[in-house]
Amino acid sequence: MADAVTGGAAVVDSLAANGVRHVFGIPGTHNLELYRYLPASGIRHIVTRHEQGAGYAADGYARVTGGPGVLITTSGPGITNAITALATSYADSVPTLAISPGPPRGTVGKDLGWLHELKNQQGALDAVCDRSIRVESADELPEVIADIFLGFTTRRPRPVHLEVPVDVLEGEWVRRSVVAARRYEPASVDSSAIAEAFEQAERPLIVAGGGARGAAAEIRALAANGVPVLTTVNGKGIVDEHDPVALGASIRLPAAHRVIAAADLVVAVGTELGDSDLWGGVAQAAKVIRIDVDPDQLDKNLHADLGIVADARQALQLTTKSFDTAHVTEWQQAIRTDAAADAGPWAAIQESLATALPADTVVAGDSSQVTYYGTVHHWPFTTINRLLYPTGYATLGYGLPAAIGAKIAQPDRPVIGLFGDGAAMFTIQELVTATELRLPLPIVVINNGGYAEIREQMVDRGITPQAVDLYQPDLPAMARAIGAYGVQAESIAVLGELAAEALTADRPTLIQLTIDGSSA
Repeated sequence: MADAVTGGAAVVDSLAANGVRHVFGIPGTHNLELYRYLPASGIRHIVTRHEQGAGYAADGYARVTGGPGVLITTSGPGITNAITALATSYADSVPTLAISPGPPRGTVGKDLGWLHELKNQQGALDAVCDRSIRVESADELPEVIADIFLGFTTRRPRPVHLEVPVDVLEGEWVRRSVVAARRYEPASVDSSAIAEAFEQAERPLIVAGGGARGAAAEIRALAANGVPVLTTVNGKGIVDEHDPVALGASIRLPAAHRVIAAADLVVAVGTELGDSDLWGGVAQAAKVIRIDVDPDQLDKNLHADLGIVADARQALQLTTKSFDTAHVTEWQQAIRTDAAADAGPWAAIQESLATALPADTVVAGDSSQVTYYGTVHHWPFTTINRLLYPTGYATLGYGLPAAIGAKIAQPDRPVIGLFGDGAAMFTIQELVTATELRLPLPIVVINNGGYAEIREQMVDRGITPQAVDLYQPDLPAMARAIGAYGVQAESIAVLGELAAEALTADRPTLIQLTIDGSSA
């Protein structure tokens, strides 16, 4: 039959219909039917050197575009290698879709010794994703995939795993036209209570999380009326951090906690106000309004006097009231003082890079001191979706593959990686991926000899430091052996110049700066 294809076509056709342009992954014995149809689909496949790297790249792709990132793995070890990346996307509410084969129909949990067999592969993925969906026929795939893409716009955006049994993937499917997910228009919301609360307030405060990025225009309009804005890390750039009422992505600092307590109205938008952002808890504010698409987030960590389940763009109402901002200057100064207390060398590193690189540069960080003490507080951002940082799951190894995903998504935009040597070694093999793709990526590695933060915690607890002072390979030489460029920065002052040059190179450049980890 001329139109008879395999189930792999149902997957690929559905991805193409829903606007997917890139997928990240690694081929394996059980997912080959996907690769049969990718070349003619217009979807570009990016092969990484580890499935965890593919997951982080898809996550970085999603964060800079605001749309879903897609990864493809084989069954068993392929998809379980990606679990940490998917857990990272889950913690930070990033829309990623992971597609893998699964055991043939009728064999799940039978312990038959099937290649790549896992006790319960779908259950393992369901534990770290928003949901794991297993289909039983190829005819289900177009509707299931359309529903997943619709869910990315109607639900809290979190990773979804799609498991396709091998016999479905390889079996016959009669090809038919595939329809994309329908367009979602958020319902209007009666937000008069929010407008009234602003009218009654004298010292209002907006706390904007990653879920508020789509409402950046509305929040900036409120800021223009004198409403100060404090953001989480994932909300960094929702307001221009040079704005007179911007308090930065400094919510973890004690001064920011005091600001929340001092406000007479706190409007928390698209944030769970979790420990990973706050580094502790905050006292109950005088009046709290919470706006979130996830109803489960309306009363966690900070009780809401009014909770609104809605798209932030629909819920936020402008107020005509202009607010006195004299106290905001005091709030800003207190936050800056706290940030300076643990600036170490991190602030100077950010200044060197920020002054030399274009204003819209995307920074792929990691769970490294140079990110959470440095970039978060000391690199002022003017727009959203510029800092890629695994806030909630706090994984190591995220930065390099996330930078690759961001550069694939937006090839004309400057992207750099900036993280520590401990983080770099978790996924250093993805430098091969970047080199193969000839991506002009500056990869700035701050080498302080290992896991400095953990070393400090051991010392603080009276534990003899162990397993934290690591052997230091010659990372620039390693980069050159891979086929990338590799240079040693002799000082913080030259970092920006070296990174700016690397943006126009014909391949990635690993730039290493060695600092004293004992004092950093």
